[in-house]
Amino acid sequence: LEIGSGTGQHSLFFASEAPKVTWQASDLASNLPGIRAWQATANLPNLPGPVELDVTGHWPEQFYEILFSANTFPIMNQEQVEQCLLHSVDCLKPDGHFVVYGPFNYGGDYTSASNERFDYWLKSRDPQSGIKDFVWLDAIAQRAGYCLIADIAMPANNRTLVWRYETFSDKS
Repeated sequence: LEIGSGTGQHSLFFASEAPKVTWQASDLASNLPGIRAWQATANLPNLPGPVELDVTGHWPEQFYEILFSANTFPIMNQEQVEQCLLHSVDCLKPDGHFVVYGPFNYGGDYTSASNERFDYWLKSRDPQSGIKDFVWLDAIAQRAGYCLIADIAMPANNRTLVWRYETFSDKS
């Protein structure tokens, strides 16, 4: 399940590159028509239609092995990010993974001048948005039942954070 698929570009790319993996796009209802338009051009059998997902309340009833989100945390406010981490486990299978890509601060500090400029630009558009601090994110993830298993440096001063859901459950 991709959380915050935006236009749907990632879903097309990943579904075409990994034909044995079903890639489920999701976003707010207002973004679903754009995702459907992108998907219609590809007609991939492993790319079902997008589902509505509002991180503050409406989550899919299906369970997934992996949740993925790219560049969404900086555009969300802190409450939305917190709700995303806490409620994501509601549709994640035990021992599933949550993979988050994007820029993050560490110890309250920017990792690059470009991330600092990006953060100021985000906050000029919406003062509640901005780059989130890793320590804050990981503390919330731990409250949700996640354990960090990887923090991977990526190009352009981004990171990929990988958490595993370790809370035992009877989900199937």
